[in-house]
Amino acid sequence: MNHTELTSQVIFGWDPFWVSTILFVATYLVIISEKVNRAIIALLGASLMIMLGILTQEAAINGVDFNTIGLLTGMMVIVAITQRSGIFQYIAIWSAKKVKASPWGIMLMLSMVTALFSALLDNVTTVLLIAPITLLITQELQIPPFPFLFSEIFASNIGGASTLIGDPPNIMIGSAVGLGFNDFVYNLAPVTIIIMIINLGLIYLIWGRKLVASDDRRQQIMSFNEYHALTDIPLLKRSLFVLFLVLILFMNAHSLNLEPATIAMGGAALLMLLDNIGKSAEAQSLNVDKCFKEAEWITIFFFVGLFIIVAGVEHSGVLNMLAEKMLNLTKGHFETTTLAILWMSAIVSALVDNIPFVATMIPMIKSMAPTFGGAEQLMPIWWSLALGACLGGNGSLIGASANLIVAGYAERAGFPIAFLKFMAYAFPLMLVSIVISHAYIVWRFL
Repeated sequence: MNHTELTSQVIFGWDPFWVSTILFVATYLVIISEKVNRAIIALLGASLMIMLGILTQEAAINGVDFNTIGLLTGMMVIVAITQRSGIFQYIAIWSAKKVKASPWGIMLMLSMVTALFSALLDNVTTVLLIAPITLLITQELQIPPFPFLFSEIFASNIGGASTLIGDPPNIMIGSAVGLGFNDFVYNLAPVTIIIMIINLGLIYLIWGRKLVASDDRRQQIMSFNEYHALTDIPLLKRSLFVLFLVLILFMNAHSLNLEPATIAMGGAALLMLLDNIGKSAEAQSLNVDKCFKEAEWITIFFFVGLFIIVAGVEHSGVLNMLAEKMLNLTKGHFETTTLAILWMSAIVSALVDNIPFVATMIPMIKSMAPTFGGAEQLMPIWWSLALGACLGGNGSLIGASANLIVAGYAERAGFPIAFLKFMAYAFPLMLVSIVISHAYIVWRFL
């Protein structure tokens, strides 16, 4: 389907280039303002792209990356069922007791658990599980939750950067470029481990050494029985079996010729089957309904709308023009372009949610392939985009979806996180991560 076919029906004969640009910018500004729910705005923007004639409905549907949607939905369902077993609460209490309930020890353990879960599940789901437990523990110890939540936001985005399924930007890049689970682990996990260690060191210097809790309060945590958190052992066994199976399939997806969405959806369906076998039809309906309600539908529909908006901007030639401008600035020099994308991704992702930013960048980078001698040559640029967007998400509260979820929990618990206070600590620490990534990319890929 060619360019003119898609863009010739714009109403009143308006220029599709300008109509799509204005729509895109307006959508972005409303999302950043946080005055209207982002899923509503994304779907409204997507509808206007079609109604104003920028895209046909067929082109809009083709613009949606269903691999990303399927992978996110499947993993959300798996985690929704698994968390009913109480395993995540068990791990948090066990971690706190392992370090004798010392505040810094708990912060360290919860951050490491967050980073690991973010790599294996995904960071949005992980913070949904860890944030409430953190608030419970800090309230028991009567210490401020802010340093703990701050550390977990950082851990979730750093851990998420290391795998295909860890962070939505990686899911999108992997899907668009055909990269598997192992590609991300092999290329990005080494640097994320270094960044995690350095960040924990800096967080210790800022807060860790000053955190103190009374002996009575620490004793209170030590008296928790982690085994009481495990509410459904048969469900736990089934969930761990399916999670293990899904991870094995992710690692072998290339050789099995399977897309990540198929594996996640298949795993979700299998776990739902195992969870409902032997129940009455009515009980099954209630169970499945409850399970689907747990999925983050706001995030899913935000993605759907966003993909269509970006498809509209792509079809009207805006992204090609931006790619050309960027190549002119870097004079078509490959190393300069690669590092420029790392830094630009980090700074922009700190100021706007990294998901719409990456959705915009993917087609733009793809259009650079002819300049650099084909799609194969673009690999260092993709790794730069992944590191910049995932780690840049740490720069402010609106930088990544996981940050917003933690902030929401904190606010509901009566400990609102101020935007500027968070950014004053987060932005400099994020820049440290990017300096390390810069050195790593130069050493490893350039």
